[in-house]
Amino acid sequence: MAFSPSHIISDWKDYYADVWGTQALRLQHTLAQSDLFSDAALSRLIDMTPREAYHVNYSQKTPGNPPKRREGQIKDLSGAEVLEVVRNGNIWVNLTAPAKTDPAYGALLDSLYSEFEGRIPGFKSYKRNLTILISSPNVSVKYHSDVPGQSLWQVRGTKKVYVYPAQAPFISQPALEKLILGQLRETDMPFEQWFDDFAQVYDLEAGQMLHWPLNGPHRVVNHGMLNVSFTTEHWTDELRKHYAVNYANGVLRNKLGLTKLAQNTSGLSYLSKLGLAGAVKFSPLNPQRKKVYTVDFEVDPTNPEGIRDIPAFTFEK
Repeated sequence: MAFSPSHIISDWKDYYADVWGTQALRLQHTLAQSDLFSDAALSRLIDMTPREAYHVNYSQKTPGNPPKRREGQIKDLSGAEVLEVVRNGNIWVNLTAPAKTDPAYGALLDSLYSEFEGRIPGFKSYKRNLTILISSPNVSVKYHSDVPGQSLWQVRGTKKVYVYPAQAPFISQPALEKLILGQLRETDMPFEQWFDDFAQVYDLEAGQMLHWPLNGPHRVVNHGMLNVSFTTEHWTDELRKHYAVNYANGVLRNKLGLTKLAQNTSGLSYLSKLGLAGAVKFSPLNPQRKKVYTVDFEVDPTNPEGIRDIPAFTFEK
């Protein structure tokens, strides 16, 4: 299945380049009818996806920020059967490396970033990734923040997206450092219900995408239908500078107990932190470890919520 590159963003205005990465930006795109996201294509992709390249999650449906999600597995089911469980149950499937599974999704990813790089002066991205999200009606994704630059592309269905300011108290400096060091799961970010008073709220419809500032916290609530979307993530030289500074600050906070830590990305302070981050990251002192996931359910078409409890086991990723 090939992807034919074309004009993907349909409502771009030149001044959007001036606010890219600093303001939340909702744009129209042309992928809602793409064959890459049809039932047949998604079923085939699920069939092809190896265990290390997907997550399947469940959490109870509750008002507001949902409780901690559970990790599951897909076993002895076809992609079409999994898709039907998602349509009628209470789960979501994340395909984390479709570009490696099927080159057509890699071509799509390259086309997206080529278009943005052609429209935003000085924007050069690398280490890009695309993750496909297939989720049940009314599913909620917990308040969280991502480390790389991030966008959400809605292809099928509608979801409500809450985007919060990328600053304290919505994301504290220590929490961001722990997130970067792998000491805090992205969905374990501290959340207070009153944060919603300061959120930008979007009903993201099929054919729309949303980009927000680096590390901007957000949460998602599906409307009452199957949702298909994908996220894109990327790095730039500027984003790597922020990463290095926060990585070094986390090391200094953990090892030396320092609390007043600047986040400058230039000057002598930045250069010294860049050196520290490099020295620690590529040494046995690196605090980052592989994530450990506890699997305690299987996708089950016979259960109304689509899951069946199993004895728990763990895997690393």
